[in-house]
Amino acid sequence: MAGDDHGDSAAAGDDRPPVGRVGLTTIAREWGRIGCIGFGGPPTHIALLRQLCVERRRWISAGEFEDGIAVTNLLPGPASTQLAIFTAWRLRGTPGALVGGFFFIVPGLVLILALAALFLSGNPPRWVQGIAAGAGAAVAAVAVQAAWALVPASWKRAGPERAARARWLGYGLAGAVAAAVTGPWLVLVLVAAGIVEALVRGHLRARPGRPVLSWPVLALAPPAVGGLSALAWVALKVGALSYGGGFVIIPLMQADAVDNYHWMTAGQFLNAVALGQITPGPVVQTVAVVGYAAAGLGGGLLAAVVAFAPSFVFVILGGPRFDRLRANRTVQAFFNGAGPAVIGAIAGSAIPLALSLQHLWQWGVLAAAGLWLLAAHRGVVSALLGAGAIGVIAALVGWPVA
Repeated sequence: MAGDDHGDSAAAGDDRPPVGRVGLTTIAREWGRIGCIGFGGPPTHIALLRQLCVERRRWISAGEFEDGIAVTNLLPGPASTQLAIFTAWRLRGTPGALVGGFFFIVPGLVLILALAALFLSGNPPRWVQGIAAGAGAAVAAVAVQAAWALVPASWKRAGPERAARARWLGYGLAGAVAAAVTGPWLVLVLVAAGIVEALVRGHLRARPGRPVLSWPVLALAPPAVGGLSALAWVALKVGALSYGGGFVIIPLMQADAVDNYHWMTAGQFLNAVALGQITPGPVVQTVAVVGYAAAGLGGGLLAAVVAFAPSFVFVILGGPRFDRLRANRTVQAFFNGAGPAVIGAIAGSAIPLALSLQHLWQWGVLAAAGLWLLAAHRGVVSALLGAGAIGVIAALVGWPVA
């Protein structure tokens, strides 16, 4: 297509995507490449997208790209996936968003489903069980590190007033307690924190159809009885209600997959979270492992489609309105409350994850992973790979790993 490799940047104030400027084959190739090498989660995805779109190809201005980061972080769902969809939308509109998002998601999805088939098979090799037990033991430390990384920016956003910071601490504590004890009802606490903050700041107005009022209705809807409808319901909650990063969906998924529907054991769920961390792509892809455990390959694909569909809808329908959304004071106030509750929820999810550990040596792995991540400030992928290697050693020397 014409202009396949053009390096022109879009006009800074133009809300329309530069249709025809970049070919769909180029979007498929470049976004697929990022999907293959994007180990390390959202920071890696953002860096690779910026390098491609702003620095190397100059398709998007630096200001537009930073605005895209800010706006996608205001939306529920996996923010880095939405940023990938958004940047592709800016280049080729809806076709670009669909192609870019698809090729960004698919590489990690294929890998995680292949690993799910290996790890969840009826009789996996002992060394595979060791990898799962070791990497799964480190997941609680990863959750704490993910929450801690979000604290400085959120604390600064609260402002210098004592009352605002006291509310920030209250929202965070509420989110932590809810993640540890309430399971799927966590989302009500997150939404309530946002509404309270909007009311306190005087920005909330009762207006039909406003998202902050409709999301609690979705959260209160009765869960499906079982089968594929239940799996689709769980995946929808994951894709439409995961504020503040992928880890907030961990307690939501754990309550449904382990406690409500019994698709997986607690140990298998830890393995699923670990797989979501060591494969390229967002943590939300963990839901594909849950789907595989519930209904095989078809269940994994169904869960992934349902979980990622809201991100495409939000970006394609909301793209032209992103600037107004970002400037909306009610939305900003809502996320001033929901944000710290999300951070607390991510940290609180470490409690049920840690309590799922079954063997004494796994607690040693958890402690080592915590030191590696929080004291040495090293990366998540290296922590999980190291924990998996320890698990292999544990399996070889005869320690319990099943």
